[in-house]
Amino acid sequence: MNSGLIEKIMELKKRKNAVILAHNYQVPEIQDIADILGDSLELAIASKKLEAKIVVFAGVDFMAEMTAILNPDKKVLIPNPEAQCPMAAQLPIEDVRKAKAKYPGVPVVLYVNTLAEAKAEAYTICTSANAPQVVNALDSDKVLFGPDKNLAWFVQQRSEKEVIPIPEKGYCYVHRMFSPADVLFLKEKYPDAEILAHPECDPEIQKIATQICSTSQMLKRAKESPAKRFIIATEVSMVHRLQKENPGKIFIPALDIAQCKQMKKNTLENLYEILRDEKNVVSVQSDIAEKARVSIERMFELTKKK
Repeated sequence: MNSGLIEKIMELKKRKNAVILAHNYQVPEIQDIADILGDSLELAIASKKLEAKIVVFAGVDFMAEMTAILNPDKKVLIPNPEAQCPMAAQLPIEDVRKAKAKYPGVPVVLYVNTLAEAKAEAYTICTSANAPQVVNALDSDKVLFGPDKNLAWFVQQRSEKEVIPIPEKGYCYVHRMFSPADVLFLKEKYPDAEILAHPECDPEIQKIATQICSTSQMLKRAKESPAKRFIIATEVSMVHRLQKENPGKIFIPALDIAQCKQMKKNTLENLYEILRDEKNVVSVQSDIAEKARVSIERMFELTKKK
């Protein structure tokens, strides 16, 4: 690790009254210097309580957008603007509007992994940690849910409502890398291990998992479970935090190459540069931000996370 660069980042952060938020899928060296490390919901809640003037968001585009929406009085920076979530791009605003026209009156619940313009068309948003809770809190027997089809399937198993996916086959390319054969091979090799799988994984993976967890729920399960070994079916960098916070346990990635290339576009080098130059400012058009803020705040209301 580049200790000299880290010292420069820390000095700039202190001098400029800045904080670093980092998603659990960031490279280990960014995780290790973050002020707040978490999943999308944790970082969204944390961003509302920040007093810093500058927020560096080490994640992908939709996450930084949401932080900018919730903190209009702060300067939000993203280390690399090319860190763009492919799943979020699968649901443009036009497709949300078409679905709403096809199913008039049906509330739209959008996964946090969407761009601000799509969020602006939603009744509420959700995360992988609270999706079933959000859907079940709505007074409707149907919901439009996007963009991840596997998360929609996960919610459908936990709801009596009809969950209609938009688009029909939205997905995360990282979580589709896992195969039942690979996971079962590891389970056979380590029979004492629990399988923790993210709900963006295919249903076939979810069905063989010990627990289906968001990244925050994986951390909770790893700490509370009596098991000493875990097979982790999510983006591989999650293993770094799990191992760091549970040194007496063993965490085995379900697939070593399960990396989000977009998350990895953020580095210590470009984080330092944007903090130094205060560039790559994240902004959201005011009318879109206002509408998206309503759907984001409604999620907090529905889940009592304020």
